[in-house]
Amino acid sequence: MIQCVTITEPADKFTRNLSLTKNIKNIILGWINNTEPTSPNLAWMVPSFSGQSPEKLGKNWMEYQGIKNWEGLLDPLDDNLRGEIIRYGHFVEAAYRACNFDPSSPSYAMCKYSRKKLFHLSGFSGTGYRVSKYLKATSGIKLPNWVDKAPKWMSKQSSWIGYVAICHDQREIARLGRRDVVIALRGTATCLEWLENLGATLTPLPNIKHTCSTICCPMVESGFLSLYTSKIDAQQSLQDMVREEIARIKKIYDGETLSFTIAGHSLGAALATLTAYDIKQFFRDIPLVTVMSFGGPRVGNHSFRYHLDKQGTKILRIVNSDDLITKIPGFVIDNNDNKFAEKSGHWIQKLVEDSQWVYADVGCELRLSSSDSPYFNGINIATCHELNTYLHLVNSFVSSNCPVRATAKKIMHKSNNNVKCT
Repeated sequence: MIQCVTITEPADKFTRNLSLTKNIKNIILGWINNTEPTSPNLAWMVPSFSGQSPEKLGKNWMEYQGIKNWEGLLDPLDDNLRGEIIRYGHFVEAAYRACNFDPSSPSYAMCKYSRKKLFHLSGFSGTGYRVSKYLKATSGIKLPNWVDKAPKWMSKQSSWIGYVAICHDQREIARLGRRDVVIALRGTATCLEWLENLGATLTPLPNIKHTCSTICCPMVESGFLSLYTSKIDAQQSLQDMVREEIARIKKIYDGETLSFTIAGHSLGAALATLTAYDIKQFFRDIPLVTVMSFGGPRVGNHSFRYHLDKQGTKILRIVNSDDLITKIPGFVIDNNDNKFAEKSGHWIQKLVEDSQWVYADVGCELRLSSSDSPYFNGINIATCHELNTYLHLVNSFVSSNCPVRATAKKIMHKSNNNVKCT
């Protein structure tokens, strides 16, 4: 069996690289000898912030943020892009670890840590970022009177959903080629958040109702929109908090090159898409807003996708083919389903695609599969959706034509030199 180890940041760079090399070698040997554990803790297999490549993104940073829709970077997966995806995934993981998920606690669904200590206490020291604002999401569901007698966790309408963090470390700013601003959003936790997830009806975006027609109205899932825009009494909506903080950051760092990256998993990925759309609509002078979406459900219809593309919002959807959450809500006809196209004569497919009531996938896709990893025995619905699973798959993926296990064997045996992974 492979011994699981925790990768920490050694004092010296040589020791760090040696530690990573030994760890990777053990993983590969395990693949070849079929000695992988049956119930793996995938987190230890994913590089920490300190394991990042020392290469600078420099002048190419906009390409890694999707300015050219990640053309030529996804298949095979570019190593710098791999590192960036994992790095942003860790920001989301920190949001999960910092949230209090104990229903018996008086601070249930709130953040356990102060802004200053969030990264350290979540196990992600050395990010080079500082948390500047905490974010909350509020459910707009009207609760019945009897809920007053139910446990408090059932009626928790406002909950801590994530944070905004700004890169402050000059070495990291130099490596990234700009000052980066991250918005990290966790997935579903509270009872009302789950209920909002079930609100699969499409509703028009409120800020462009006057431009809607019966054909081209951009619409999004009502529950996601509710969590993004709802407010209670003096409690700001998530939308208000994001707009306020972005405006403050733009004013403080006026004249600097900034990037805005919104990373989220599951529900957080859906909210990240809405947040990105809203930022581009509200702040017309921001040139580039990027979304790193991990296991996100569908958010809106074809018209919504069109508006995202038109405003220049860049979305990288990391999708596990075995994850059911990425296939809901609604339905989408697979454009590659030739049998369906032949039988329908294309007209049914076109009718569905033109309908405002049908969900559409957005952005660019990095498609992975749990089935390609030797660390999964069978398909477990819950495991396939976990953030750690996604980070493990990103870390392992080479290309669509070069499976992980086959690549490992070639490396270790130094054979098949005439076969190249492309």
